[in-house]
Amino acid sequence: MLTSIYFVRHAHSTYTPDEYERPLSEHGFQAMRTVTDLLQSEHIDEVYSSPYKRAVQTVEGIASFLGIEINIMEDFKERVLAQKSVEDFSYAITKVWEDYDFSWPGGESNRLAQKRGVDATMAVLDHHPGKNIVIGTHGNMMALIMNSFDGQYGFEFWKELDMPDIYKLSFEGKNLSAVQRVWKRD
Repeated sequence: MLTSIYFVRHAHSTYTPDEYERPLSEHGFQAMRTVTDLLQSEHIDEVYSSPYKRAVQTVEGIASFLGIEINIMEDFKERVLAQKSVEDFSYAITKVWEDYDFSWPGGESNRLAQKRGVDATMAVLDHHPGKNIVIGTHGNMMALIMNSFDGQYGFEFWKELDMPDIYKLSFEGKNLSAVQRVWKRD
């Protein structure tokens, strides 16, 4: 039985230090409408999201179109890089991708963040076999989850992701059988 998960990286957001409440920017809201349009023909059954506002807002349109509630799942939130802001983000993110067990003070290693995201994905697969599911999430979390199924989706893949971006992962049971990019850059 084929189950499809559409991982949706959130659209562009207006920066605030509050991860939970950071909203989409005006450009992000325009892109959210494109996400909705792209997903309307995909026969979506369920919509999940990270609790972060920008992820929820990115998938709100498709949930509204379908007349269903968004299932908030804490484990799809973005990986915690460090407890405090890092001085050099590029160096900090490169370091955690180079060593899957390394973590900055108060942050998650790639291995821990990946396990969290994969466990959440497995739970969704368990609860919705044969369905089409949208999951609103974040770039690093999406790349880490995809990387667990296929090593080609790593650091370079993450750096190339758009905001938003959509990848359809098709599963036979819990085995990944196909990956397709759904997003079309403007």
